[in-house]
Amino acid sequence: MAHKKTIDVQAAVAIAAAEAIAAKTQGTFGVGGLMLDQHGNVLQSLHNNVVKDGLIFDPTAHGERQLIDWYYAERAKGRELPAPQDITIVTSLDPCCMCSGAILAGGFNVVVAAPDKNAGINYDNSASFRALPQALRAQAADSFSYPAILGSSQYARASSGAAPKSFFIGKTIAEPTQALCSLVFEATSSDVMNMFDTDPSQDQLQDPATLPADHSVVRALKQMYPDALTYRAKPHQPDAGLAPFLRQAMARDREHGGAGDAVALLDSYGNLLLCMSGRMSQSGIRSAFMEATRSYAQLRYKLMNGATPQQQDEIRHYLGHPKDGTFVFAQGPDAGAVSFMNLGAYGSTMEGPLPLKNPAQLQYVLPSLPEDELAALCAAMPPLYRSVIRIRPTQVADRALIAALQ
Repeated sequence: MAHKKTIDVQAAVAIAAAEAIAAKTQGTFGVGGLMLDQHGNVLQSLHNNVVKDGLIFDPTAHGERQLIDWYYAERAKGRELPAPQDITIVTSLDPCCMCSGAILAGGFNVVVAAPDKNAGINYDNSASFRALPQALRAQAADSFSYPAILGSSQYARASSGAAPKSFFIGKTIAEPTQALCSLVFEATSSDVMNMFDTDPSQDQLQDPATLPADHSVVRALKQMYPDALTYRAKPHQPDAGLAPFLRQAMARDREHGGAGDAVALLDSYGNLLLCMSGRMSQSGIRSAFMEATRSYAQLRYKLMNGATPQQQDEIRHYLGHPKDGTFVFAQGPDAGAVSFMNLGAYGSTMEGPLPLKNPAQLQYVLPSLPEDELAALCAAMPPLYRSVIRIRPTQVADRALIAALQ
């Protein structure tokens, strides 16, 4: 898609819509997007890749997030690209919390076609960005554009948010293109969300610590994270024994340009499956949580892709959905863009209600915000996050673990 030029919002949204159709054909969320420079040159276009080959591939592989990582990767290779404030991402669907956090963390501009009343950052169509932490709202108002849709159908709207960049000569979207963006997403949304629900329930899961060392599941875990299965807590109750693994990843996170965060994933038995640092020097949005959730999803994908239904079933029983385990952050969420991206990516990883028996799925060791402020931040998120998934980060109960990281 490179070398194309588009100086018209309608033409740009048409490219995003074509990508969304390709996503639908792939069997994933029907969303697409592209990245333009300040002259309207198409730098890259791509679509959602959450699902590949009928399997969850990467819950964070939304179009905007992938475009931003592509941008950082190209710059790291030495390619001269404009600064983020001179780049516009055009997306077929209102960005979710993960992608909004990523866009704001990088400082990009965005032009949005279709609304998303469940997970979109502008879910109430007010362009007030009340779903964002207070400190990020003005930045969003200056960089998120919702161009007018001309016509008289349910898809018509007045323009709101920021004005699209000046290189766009035409600044409106045609009704049929807007309708296409909405319908392609609606046609895929429930089917893909149901795919997140095909895992065995917690009481059916098997303990990977009982497998022999040469079992494919154990080998894959150790290849991804050599210390996998070397620590075990009581289910959902991380204790001070986790501290050395978190501290090691926190040090690595600082080496990789981060602020010293780390994220561990414990399974429903309390086994340590992985503990990841971020790679912020490679890309400003590769946080420890993004690395952790992606690594686990792609481990499962690699083991299941091409396997027989019986083999896939066995893998699902030993490597359950993370909602039945516990994500443990070294540092709790703050009110910044990367933390908001992490909370959104956590929502995309859960993609449905948390199990009633595991409400404290997301735990942190060191608080970055007072508990009431963090609760208020989560309560303001769009309906999917606050009402369906019910995101509520809680501090670990073990005082010795907190002391060990202080």
